[in-house]
Amino acid sequence: MIVFPNIKINLGLSITEKRPDGYHNLETVFYPVALEDALEIRALPEASLSEADKKITLHQYGMEIAGNPEDNLVAKAYSLLDKEFHLPPVEIHLYKHIPSGAGLGGGSSDAAFMLKLLNGHFHLNLSEEQLEIYAATLGADCAFFIKNKPVYAEGIGNIFSPIELSLKGYQIMIVKPDVFVSTREAFANIHPHHPEYPVKEVIRRPVAEWKDILINDFEASVFPQHPVIGEIKQELYNQGAIYASMSGSGSSVFGLFAPDAALPEINRESNSFCFKGTLGQ
Repeated sequence: MIVFPNIKINLGLSITEKRPDGYHNLETVFYPVALEDALEIRALPEASLSEADKKITLHQYGMEIAGNPEDNLVAKAYSLLDKEFHLPPVEIHLYKHIPSGAGLGGGSSDAAFMLKLLNGHFHLNLSEEQLEIYAATLGADCAFFIKNKPVYAEGIGNIFSPIELSLKGYQIMIVKPDVFVSTREAFANIHPHHPEYPVKEVIRRPVAEWKDILINDFEASVFPQHPVIGEIKQELYNQGAIYASMSGSGSSVFGLFAPDAALPEINRESNSFCFKGTLGQ
């Protein structure tokens, strides 16, 4: 069986307060976008498994993934369900098209889709609500990709409320420079506050009104350290974007364009990744 894990973008991101546990509360909107990896599993016979063998064989293709294969979230998703359901050994093929460290939730999406894939392939009969509980243990935003619909997110990005929002037909352009932004670095100059224009209220307005009031707080921290990211955002506006923003803590930036707009070309030499597509939902 094969599935195609997609990304999400953040529409606004306000860091509202620091929690006693050291994390931060935030408010944002997650919106799914059809930039996808490919994930396939094949069950192996138990007879082929010796005590020295691992139950997972992970083959990775496409963009390079840092770290050991056994630390990949798809492997952790398998192990999570294997503890309870004693799954057969599997061979996993993961093709990475979503860049890592981009603020797009690619690893979280892979993990959530792995849970859904295992649930369907092995007839575990887990509900979406049960899958969300498992996914939440793998990462704050993993559970979003179970239902994969626009949501208003609170807490540490793990408390979801459904919202009425459709950007269907808008074109999107995502640009990621060859820059890595660590989470520690992104939070370095963050000053928690409640925004003048709450995210939940702003997204009810027409997209054309979002530019100066739908804010990603991480931009104020990240842009001075990595000016190229801010330059990409400005260039998207120069090229006709109706709204542009960094996604998550970066380093990718997206621009929303009118359905009939001609999407611009970008300088490939200074940017490691570019995606163009049309939004659904």
